Amino acid sequence: MDQTNPWKTTNSKVIYENPWIRLRENQVIQPDGKPGIYGLVHFKSKAVGVLAIDEAENVHLIGQYRYALDLYSWEIPEGGCPENEDPLEAAQRELKEETGFEAKNWQYLGQSHLSNSVSDEIAIYFLATGLSPGIAMPEGTEKLIHKIVPFDTALKMVLSGEITDAISVMAILHYALIKDRA
Repeated sequence: MDQTNPWKTTNSKVIYENPWIRLRENQVIQPDGKPGIYGLVHFKSKAVGVLAIDEAENVHLIGQYRYALDLYSWEIPEGGCPENEDPLEAAQRELKEETGFEAKNWQYLGQSHLSNSVSDEIAIYFLATGLSPGIAMPEGTEKLIHKIVPFDTALKMVLSGEITDAISVMAILHYALIKDRA
């Protein structure tokens, strides 16, 4: 099976850019040989998420209003990782910033491409254990609620659709699949 790129880009221009994203409009030859256009959103940071779980199997969740969706969202602690920052360091920073907690143990859980038909955004998520409390210091753009729930409650929130954030869903389901196998 041929897995080479069937698309040909004939022209590309930036049509919008801000500190977080760049939007390109590409003139292309489609896989069927016909001309077309393709819009691509480039994210200037990777997304990182932290599934922080304490000794009693409780999960740290963050609640915040998501402007883009116009709704309130429950999520694991997460944020952006600039291109020059190590994803683990970004995850450690986000956990401390949003919850105040620090973790002794870190484990890479996985990565995924988000909305890969129109963007190149990648999400990387980690498991954090051996937690110790501190003082949260959210950014000025964040008005957060930090709550701690049993892992089974977080899993039910995913399965019922109460948690819909992709990074949170992936991390919680990933952990649910591996936690009893370790």
